[in-house]
Order: sequence, then C-alpha cells, then structure tokens
Amino acid sequence: MAGNRIRLRGSERNIPPEAQVTGAADPQEQIRVTVVLRHRAPLPDPSTGERLSRAEFASRHGAHPTDVKNVRQFAEAHGLRVVETHHGRRSMVLEGTVADMTRAFETELKRARIQNRDIRIRSGPLTIPAELEGVIEGVFGLDTRPQARPHFRRRSPAMPAARKGVSYTPPAIAQFYQFPTAGTGTGQTIGIIELGGGYNASDLQTFFSGLQMATPSVTDVSVDGGSNQPTGDPNSADGEVALDIEVAGAVAPGANMAVYFTTNTDQGFLDAITTAIYDQTNNVTVISISWGGPESTWTVQSLQSYDQAFQDAQALGVTICVAAGDDGSSDGVSDGQAHVDFPASSPNVLACGGTSLQASNGAIRSEVVWNDGSGGGSTGGGVSEVFPLPSYQSASGVPVSVNPSRFRGRGLPDVAGDADPETGYDTTVDGQPSVVGGTSAVAPLWAGLIALLNQQLGKPVGFLNPQLYASGESAGFNDITSGNNGAYSAGPGWDPCTGWGSPVGTALLSNLSAGASAPAS
Repeated sequence: MAGNRIRLRGSERNIPPEAQVTGAADPQEQIRVTVVLRHRAPLPDPSTGERLSRAEFASRHGAHPTDVKNVRQFAEAHGLRVVETHHGRRSMVLEGTVADMTRAFETELKRARIQNRDIRIRSGPLTIPAELEGVIEGVFGLDTRPQARPHFRRRSPAMPAARKGVSYTPPAIAQFYQFPTAGTGTGQTIGIIELGGGYNASDLQTFFSGLQMATPSVTDVSVDGGSNQPTGDPNSADGEVALDIEVAGAVAPGANMAVYFTTNTDQGFLDAITTAIYDQTNNVTVISISWGGPESTWTVQSLQSYDQAFQDAQALGVTICVAAGDDGSSDGVSDGQAHVDFPASSPNVLACGGTSLQASNGAIRSEVVWNDGSGGGSTGGGVSEVFPLPSYQSASGVPVSVNPSRFRGRGLPDVAGDADPETGYDTTVDGQPSVVGGTSAVAPLWAGLIALLNQQLGKPVGFLNPQLYASGESAGFNDITSGNNGAYSAGPGWDPCTGWGSPVGTALLSNLSAGASAPAS
C-alpha cells in the first residue's frame, strides 16, 4: 500500500518542558502499538434504550473485516506484524522495531526521562496512507509518557491532633447515603481500572475481617503487561488500588470485582478500558475509574477514542463512573485558567465529584463542597473546553466556561460523595491502617451503589445521566449548596462542584424503578 500520505487527525504531540530528552530511541527496540479502527456501522440511538450483547455488538458495530484486511496489508508492507485483532474493541495490535514503526507512521521517537521514569517520546503528527483516511482513528503506544494520575489523597499520619478530622468505614458512608440494603450486588461484576501499584491479599483479609465481612471475589486481569505489583508504599498507587477495591467491595460485598492492571500510558489506559467493556469472561456491568488528567494534556485522538469506547459501553448497558479530580477548578494546571479532568469530562460517563461530610448517629449532619484551602485538595469540576454541552444538560443551568473562550461545554461533575481526607475512608494499605479521601473514593462508591441498583432492578441501569438530569435535583440526592472549588461555586440544583449532590440510594432506586415501569413515550 503506497502513495499519498495524510496526517492522522488529532495525533499531534508536544514534548512537555519537564521531559529531559536524552537521545534517539534504539532503532532495534521491539515495540507494540494499538491501532483503533472505525465502527462498521453507526451506534444505536441511546434514547431507544436498546442493549446489545457483546457478541451482537462485535458483529454489528465492531471493526469491518475489510478495514482489518487493509490495515494488515499496510502493516506488513512496513515490516510490522499483527499480533492481536479485536473486532468488538475495533483494535489491532501491531509489533515491530522502532525503525519500522517510525517509517510506517513517519515520526521520530526519542528517549526521555520524566517523573523519574524512562520513556519514549515524540512530537508532531503521525501520518498514514491516504487510502486509510477514516479507517484508522488512532495510533497509541509509540509515545510512553505517563498519561494520568490517581485521584486519592491520604491523610497525613503526622497531622497534629488538633487538626485531625473524622473517618468512616465504607459501610457507614453507605448507611449515611441510604444505600439499598435488600441486596449485596450479587450477580454483578465491578471493573476497576488501575495504571500502577497493586494490593496484598492479606490487606483485603484484614480490612474485610475488621468489618466482619467476607473478602469479596477479586480477579486480576493483565493488560499490556500490567500486573498486580504492590510497591510497599501506601503513598504510591497502592493507596489507589486498595481504596478502590475496599470501598466498592464493602458497599457491594456480593459483587465480583475484576481489576484491570495496565501501564500508565495513553495506550495502556485505553486498552484497559476497552478490555473491561468488552470482557466476555467477567461480564462487567459497571466500571470504576479513579485516574485522569487535565483535558489539555490529552491528544485529540485520545479524547475521541476514549469517548467512543464510553459510547460503546452505553450500547452494552455498562455504567462508567469516573473521579472528577482533586485539584479544584484548575485541575493542577498553573496557567491561571480553569481546567477539567478527563476522562471525567466525557459526556458519556458519570463524573463523580467530592464533598466534606460530617455525620453522627448514622445520619448526615452537614455536607459541603470539598475544598481544603490549606492545600489539601479540592473537588474537580467545571466546564469542558472540548466536549459541547450534551442535550441531557440543556436545562440544568450549566454555565459557560469562566475562561476567555466562554465555551458552552459539558458540565461536570454529575454526582458527588464524601471525598475530603479529613472526613475520609478507613482503609488498609500495605499492612497499615490508613485514612484516605479524594474523588478516587467517590467513583468506586458510586460503582458499588450501581451494582446494588442493578441487582434490585434486575437489569443494568447503564448510562444513568439522561435519567438523572430528566428528573432533577429532587430525584434521590442531597443537594450541596455551600462551598466552592475555586472558580465555581455550589448552589441549589446542579452545580459545577458537586453536580446534583450526594446520593440518597433508596430514593434513586425508587425513581429508577418508576422510570423502568413507565410506558415508553
């Protein structure tokens, strides 16, 4: 396949100032890339409520065999091998040397060091043959820079006693939020995405036995060479992994959990998400993602390919819960503008923001926006600069961006829950009891709630957002009206700090049950 070449839309990369470039990449190094292909047919209209099995989805909407054949010819013409083809995930994994990859995609790969990690890095766009325009939608894995960060905050053990806050077990928080108690999530599988770290089985046994609960079923799934590798440091990604499993498992103890371990790159993150969505072995019904980064740090092809995967999840009835970030309305970017976190900013996920929760005697006494003005973190939230306002938010009072763009974008978060480390979650990490917060805790909390709702309703709730926004703030939420995350403030109804608010689980179940039994309009 030869002839004219075109730029692959959205593939442009820049070398960040913090990267220390040390030379050219080894031309003989063997590497693998993931090539994402287009859908063979448009996805079903979400408003129809049609749900497909994973096999049906692959045959109707997966990669077209002709597209797969043409990409294979392109790969072989450039000395690359096709080592995996996933029709449902619309992805092909190509393997070859750095030299062959750079010729195939007309790029230059360099060695660099960033965040104490040796990586490959590139700048500029990729190119593909003109005949494959529209067929190839993304190429991931040439550049291995860290793509995301975990959104957990561990309370410092050295904090003076006068400043120490309170902490709660996950079942206690579920009680405050009136999670349904008739079921335990039996028959559901919660998928958890992890880009590093690991857990110790002994920690889970200690944690759940302390709650007088059986340790839930946890299955490790390796993606792109990732694996369960605890570091022994509770401040590392181990804190994220333990938090996710312990929160989700404690609020939905009857659910199975599948933990997808992968590498912290745009390729690894995407491959883990798509593996979980299309996993016909574990049959995941809800996915918890507590990793992300500012929209401005992602390529356009990443934003598009991840968002399309989330749209695929809708057709399969899989709910995606994503942490909204822990660095307030700046999302940790120091350019003086507001930023939101991706993948939480996708309009096709349930974005989960954070609150500070005070409770006693099994009931909430007060709940405000999580914002520790002393530098301890604040809930992410605001208005996307990438994704336009979705139709389900059109009547919810989402403001235009506070940035000079004044973009009318997707507002986030959609929902919230306790995230303040000073009102945090009791966990066990690397053999140590620990109190942890961050919006990382809210995503698995909501994933556990959704597993309970799925069991009670007898079917997956799937993409919740249209139902939540159609019924408004009275439909199962504690409305959070006090506090801010920097550029945005809370207020009655939906706001860009806590969304609709924290859950009232039994009321959500009642409203979803009523919606499920209502005649179609």
